[in-house]
Amino acid sequence: MKSQNYSNYVRLIPGFHFFLVPLGLITLTAAVVYLFISVRSTVSLFAPLLFVSLSLMMVMTMIFSRTFACKAQDRAIRAEENLRHFVLTGKLLDPSLTMNQVIALRFASDDEFLSQCEKAANDRTPPEAIKREIKTWRADYDRV
Repeated sequence: MKSQNYSNYVRLIPGFHFFLVPLGLITLTAAVVYLFISVRSTVSLFAPLLFVSLSLMMVMTMIFSRTFACKAQDRAIRAEENLRHFVLTGKLLDPSLTMNQVIALRFASDDEFLSQCEKAANDRTPPEAIKREIKTWRADYDRV
């Protein structure tokens, strides 16, 4: 696996990001267009409304499944980074750190982690800035 850094850490799943999501949006769009055509032609609206509702459910399921999985991973990352900070200092992470800051801090090596945590908490450093400032990247190949 190639070395991970700021420029290549984003992970895209081709089947999801480039096939399923566009196909879901195209299907929803086609269903809405079909509904409008049916309204204008005074045809029964049962099938078009069914297609729109099923397409909307499909798109919402894709969005929620991704959101729920990321929330579960975020909780695991917070717990892991809290443990890591506790092992290194004997104290938990500063509670003023936001979830996005903690997620960004997970990429810092142990040598940089404590100073980055302190700087992020004191300066309210945005997550993107935290990631850019990391010199020794600690890869996370499991995030989806």
